[in-house]
Amino acid sequence: MFSDVEGTCSGKYGFIIAVTNIEHIGAGIIQPNRGFVQYRIVYRAIVYRPFKGEVVDAIVTQVTKVGVFAEAGPLTIFISKYSVPSNIKFEGAETTTDGLNDEDEEETQTVQIEDRIRIRIIGLRVDASDIDHAPSFQTVEF
Repeated sequence: MFSDVEGTCSGKYGFIIAVTNIEHIGAGIIQPNRGFVQYRIVYRAIVYRPFKGEVVDAIVTQVTKVGVFAEAGPLTIFISKYSVPSNIKFEGAETTTDGLNDEDEEETQTVQIEDRIRIRIIGLRVDASDIDHAPSFQTVEF
């Protein structure tokens, strides 16, 4: 039961990190023509359900023309280039630095693979079995 539940995602409860306690195991129901028994189990678990406005630390995994992909534990995060401040440049992607003049070049920060960043989640997309996130850069920490 632990291996079936831990590491999965429930749209209602979030990511199930670990089952901590089994509260109750109900009576078994035999499945006709199969020889299996099905049990209703009530358990407590450590879960992580992200929410809008939450600030998370993440690690950049991919840099593309359209934005940055990052991971924060079980989360896969996409940060659109339109959500990134103009003084941040993507290293390893062909991006433009429109709007930057010579004096802004001194203050330009670069985002590249394996950088550590801090972001604020501004949107969520929930699947039946997964949660995807669309955050925006608020501050960048390397």
